[in-house]
Formats: sequence, C-alpha cells, structure tokens
Amino acid sequence: MTDAVQQRYARFARDEAPGRSAVYEGWAAGVADDPEVQRILARIPETRRQPPLVFAVSRLLGAEVDGYPTWRRFVLANAEELIAECRSRALQTNEPLRLAALLPVLSEIEGPVALLEIGASAGLCLYPDRYSFRFLGEDGALRAALDPADGPSPVVLESRVSGDLPLLRMPDVVWRAGIDLSPLDAGEPRDRRWLKALVWPGETGREERIDAALDVAASDPPHLVAGDALEAIDALAAAAPADATLVITTPGVLVHIPRAERTALVERISHLSARWITIDPPGLLDLWEPPVDTDDWPGFVVALDGRVRAAADPLGRWWEWRAAIAADES
Repeated sequence: MTDAVQQRYARFARDEAPGRSAVYEGWAAGVADDPEVQRILARIPETRRQPPLVFAVSRLLGAEVDGYPTWRRFVLANAEELIAECRSRALQTNEPLRLAALLPVLSEIEGPVALLEIGASAGLCLYPDRYSFRFLGEDGALRAALDPADGPSPVVLESRVSGDLPLLRMPDVVWRAGIDLSPLDAGEPRDRRWLKALVWPGETGREERIDAALDVAASDPPHLVAGDALEAIDALAAAAPADATLVITTPGVLVHIPRAERTALVERISHLSARWITIDPPGLLDLWEPPVDTDDWPGFVVALDGRVRAAADPLGRWWEWRAAIAADES
C-alpha cells in the first residue's frame, strides 16, 4: 500500500504541482522519499489521500506553510487527527473564477435564469450576477468589463481571452440552488477556513477572491441540498421557478464521479427541461458535438448541452471561444 502512496505523491510532485505551488511540490517530493510518512498516509482511505486533500487538511489543523521538514514534524505529531479528519473530508474546490469561462455560455441563454449547480460546495459559483468580470487580451490589455447592476463587486474575476470575443452580458439570476454530498456554509467560520485551506500556497489572489465571494454568499445564502445528485436533482429541479430558464451547471465536478454514476447523471440531466453547462477534461465524456481531439485540445472543454463552446483553463484563468470552429467542423 505504501508503494501506491509513494507513486501518487511522486507523480504529483513531478506533474501537477510545478508552476502552481512550490510548497506543495516540496511536500509531495518529501513524502515520495519518506517511508515513515508513507505508512501514515497509507492508513487514509485511497479516495481521501490525494495530495491536495491531505495537504489542505494538515493546514486546516494548523500545519505551517513551510519546508518539508516542518510539515513532516507536524504529520508525525498529529497523525491520528490527520487521518481522522481526512476520512471526513473531500476536495471541494469552490473557485468562482470558473464563472469567467462560463459567462459567455450563460450569455447565450435568454430570460431570467434559475441556476442549479451540482457539486456546489458553498455555492460560490452560483453568483455570476454578483461578481465583476475583467477579460484581458494575451497582451494584458482590457478587452471587456462587466459589473453587476448595482455597481462593481468586491469579487473581481479576471481572465485572459484569446481569439474572438463572443457576446457577453450579465445574467438575470432569479433563483440559485445546489447539491453537494457535504454542503458548506459560507457564514460558518470552520467551513470558511476549510475552503481557504484548499487554496494551494503560491496561488496569488485566490484566497482573497474566495474570501470576498464567501461574503457575497453569506449575505444571500443559496438553497443547498445535502445528498447524491442522482437522488436529489429531480426534486430540486422541480422547485425552480416555472417562469425562469433552469440552467444546470457541473463545473469541474463530473471528473470526481465514478463513470457509471456520471453517465447516469448526464442522462438524467438530458431528460430535464433545462439547459446544461459544463467544464470538463476533453476525454471525460464522449458526447461532445463536434467530437474533440483529446491530443490537441488545450485545457478543458466548456459546453452547452454537449455542444462545444470554448476551451478553458480548469479554474477559469483563461479561455478561448471555439463555437465558430465547432460549427465549421460539425
């Protein structure tokens, strides 16, 4: 079992952390060379010992953001608490910046919108009408700016855009709800600390952005339902206002759902009277229209009802509108 831990953390240090977090790169590399720490982490269930999850839990419990020797001492001194907390936690990355890549797709949908997110965490991606957007060109120059109806928001989502700029407009969200296995409360201090602990050290601006978005959500809490999406989605969808367009979003969550359940969920969504917006790895689903070449596709796929609209960074830091390309290829 320690071999699996060693390989997972070595891969994370080699392929996932570089360029994003030097601290996590060092911690993962340290684990990969440390049989004693590997034995501790091997006691955590496989689905709960991903490096970002273990590292975030350790920080929630008080680990300093420092070099590997400091983190190692914390793990050895707090092994039982770390193992117990990891068993009850899951990755709940709630990055509002993903809305920068989803906004052009939302802009295609007419009328008042009822927004329902699967894997909502604290619901920070349910407020596209309450955030400010700044879209920059590849040279850093401002290409477009949008603000809520009542003026600029304390949450500013800045994203780089290449290629054509499609229609962009603020959506009229009249209802917002979400489903999550363990919803978080934006007004609850421990839940707030957990979401900020999930930010990787070195990701400049993310913690401040999430903190400001948590204030927005706490001031007007969404309706969040605890449970499995397959079991809860029908009833929650039925509760949406009849005079609004129901828009279901799955931003980055489908990759965490086992294949059989994921296929069943997508099928269930397709039978609802709703539009569906998703952002996923290109090889995750086989329903893209037109089909996506996974070898050449940059980033993730952003799609509306399975129709390809854009390529995007998984967290929304950049996007490229590809609807015209998709139309030419279909």
